[in-house]
Amino acid sequence: MHKSTSGSSLGPDGLDLTQSFFKSILNAAPPSPTKRHNKISVIGAGNVGMAIAQTILTQDLVDELVLVDAIPDKLRGEMLDLQHAAAFLPRTKIQASTDYSVTMGSDLCIVTAGARQINDESRLNLLHRNVNLFKKIIPPLARYSPHCVLLIVSNPVDVLTYIAWKLSGFPSNRVIGSGTNLDSSRFRFLIADHLDVNAQDVQAYIVGEHGDSSVALWSSISVGGVPVLSFLEKQQIAYEKEMLENIHKEVINGAYEVISLKGYTSWAIGYSVANLARTIMRNQRKIHPVSVLAKGFYGIDGGEVFISLPAQLGRGGVLGVTNIHMTEEEMKRLKDSATTILELQNQLGI
Repeated sequence: MHKSTSGSSLGPDGLDLTQSFFKSILNAAPPSPTKRHNKISVIGAGNVGMAIAQTILTQDLVDELVLVDAIPDKLRGEMLDLQHAAAFLPRTKIQASTDYSVTMGSDLCIVTAGARQINDESRLNLLHRNVNLFKKIIPPLARYSPHCVLLIVSNPVDVLTYIAWKLSGFPSNRVIGSGTNLDSSRFRFLIADHLDVNAQDVQAYIVGEHGDSSVALWSSISVGGVPVLSFLEKQQIAYEKEMLENIHKEVINGAYEVISLKGYTSWAIGYSVANLARTIMRNQRKIHPVSVLAKGFYGIDGGEVFISLPAQLGRGGVLGVTNIHMTEEEMKRLKDSATTILELQNQLGI
């Protein structure tokens, strides 16, 4: 398909209007060679990919945004639709192509493409189809942008992040899964809703698998710097463990409910991934619960597995994993979650 790019040429002879509109000042020098041009590529122009792209654009995170998809007409339509909003957005060069060469020199490659589960299809068969799809996606991304950070959003995200790591040949710090970043946002929202406070004042993490075996770290929850459970105990305020478990179940079922109501999830994951992109591109060194190579952390040593842990992110990808306090029960559940993913990987034979 044809790529559409911004330029100053108009007319059949390629008349360059820049010289007519603008004249250089005296003794002008070329731009500094150290000036950085930021580029993000989004692979997959479905509901999730476009929500991510739209949010990245509105937050003015990049100089160049690239969309890649296998369906050329839809892809070009999405590109044009975004380009037509140029007057309302920060100036960003937007390109789209079915050819992965358009991603060359990306700082961050976000993969949202994935096969959809069909009726009566097993999770393992779906995973096999996604692995085959990743074999077509990851190698060209690694070839055209060998120094990029790979951010995997496609589900099941933990196993596919592991697959992306193996296929790319990248160091583990530059392959990240979106993991439980969104789960943790849902968790913070529900706690804030219960306590009638702003969700941004709540510190709370969901870790482990992005799925049914995820782990809610109740012991680490704080509101405005106050540890919640220890505060309740000191004040002799009773709370039921069942209530805590119900909140966790709401987190797990949150995506299923949205899908049952509107057919898919898009806006929350769009904001979640754009939030990760901001931290990485601007080297903010913030802590996010994302899927990382977990071997050697919190007693996880059974094999190479990617699960979500609170990790510090920056321009180099994963800068480190936080040494957060966990109870013995939380540690056990985290190990069980890692085992669940390892068993699925073993069934793949990879």
